[in-house]
Formats: sequence, structure tokens, C-alpha cells
Amino acid sequence: MKIALMDSGIGLLAATAAVRRLRPDADLVLSLDPDGMPWGPRTPEDLTGRAVAVAEAAAAHDPAALIIGCNTATVHALPTLRALLEPGLPVVGTVPAIKPAAAGGGHFAIWATPATTGSPYQRGLIRDHATGATVTEVPCHGLAEAVEHADAAAIDAAVAAAAALTPDDVGTVVLGCTHYELVAERIRAAVQRPGRPPLVLHGSADAVAAQALRRIGELPAPDAAPGGTLTVLLSGRPGELPAAAAEYAEGRSLRAVTPAR
Repeated sequence: MKIALMDSGIGLLAATAAVRRLRPDADLVLSLDPDGMPWGPRTPEDLTGRAVAVAEAAAAHDPAALIIGCNTATVHALPTLRALLEPGLPVVGTVPAIKPAAAGGGHFAIWATPATTGSPYQRGLIRDHATGATVTEVPCHGLAEAVEHADAAAIDAAVAAAAALTPDDVGTVVLGCTHYELVAERIRAAVQRPGRPPLVLHGSADAVAAQALRRIGELPAPDAAPGGTLTVLLSGRPGELPAAAAEYAEGRSLRAVTPAR
């Protein structure tokens, strides 16, 4: 079994690690776009064009499913990619975990990129899945970029700035960008208030990995022998994971157990 994941950069590591946990025997194809990153500032049409190129590079390796490991690309490119690749290749997008956060009750915050915060897309998710809930949208200036470059000082500054915008009574934070899941514990430490119950964080990686298996009729097999291989594509060219990936547990785990192709 082979599963492909795509993103402009290393934000796909969280979903990749989740797939690896569920199916350590799966071959993985990671299709990144260093030539075109970051995707966030691009126009929707330009971003979609870059996403199509990255997706087609992954599809050439004949995976059983393709995961878009990026919230922004899902917003703008998911319909185009599904029209292009399905039904032959199931395409799974990444959506912020607003529904489970709302189900938990209480005041929750959505940390997202400035472009996504307040967008019709995010407001639509809140309207559809969190009616009646108290929701605070928090723009995280520079956090995705800092995570992408593993810039520890910039990560701490961006997390602290976003935490300052997060009300004290927030008990749950939705991580609305895949990059943020790579620094989840830093976010938890910054937002946790003394005397408050433990902060709940909702990422999307585990749900996306499970959905990809469902789409191809496969079951989780976390105890399978870890024999899956790793293929990395950089704007369509064979390559290796960016050096910054090694700064995160998700990236180190791939290097440790997966032979590169």
C-alpha cells in the first residue's frame, strides 16, 4: 500500500507521522514545493496551479490515496484536485477540527494563519459546526514560517503573541494550520493558565490519516512490521526531507525508521 501526501513545505509531517503510526508498513510519497513556497501569499489561482503540479508529481508514483497536508491548499485547491484525480485517486483534504472542539463545550479558540482567520471559509466552518459556541479566532502572525524554518526564537515569539490574543477562559485550541501541530507542546505551555483545567488541543493529522485509510478500504494496523519506504519529491524532483524536518519529532521518526528511496 502506498499513500502520498503533499504540501508546500514540512507542514505535512504531522499527517505523515499519523499515517506511519496507523500503518508502519505503508510506502509513503511526500511531495513538497520548495520552488513555490510559501503558498499562503499566492492568489488562489496561482496556489491551485502549484498544488496541481505537486499533486501530479505524487500521482505519477501510483499511490492509493493523496492527502493534502495543508489547510490553505485544501481551501483553494481541493475541488480542482478532486476533479482532476478522482475517482482513480482519492484525495483527502485537511480541515480544522472545529466540530470536535465545539462538541467539547466551553470557550475555544482557533489559531490559524492571518489569511485564514476571519475568512469566509473559516467563518463557514464555525457557522456549520459551532453554532451557539463561544469562539475566538486568533491570527498567528509568522508562526507557520517560523516552524517551516525551525527558527526557535521566531517560533517562541509568534506563539507568545498569539497566546496574548487568546482569552484566559479558553479551554480548547484548534490548531488551524498543519505546521502548528509540530509545535503543539509549545502552544500548550504558552496558553495553559494557572489553576485552569488542562488545555485541550485539536489537530487534524490523526483524523486525516484515518480518513485516507477509510477512503481506500484499509484498516489501521499499528503493529504491522515497519517496512514502509519513503519517497521525497521536491517540486517534482527526487530529493530528501528538508534539514528543518529533523528539528521535530515527526521528522526524526521518519528518518529513523524509513529508508529513503
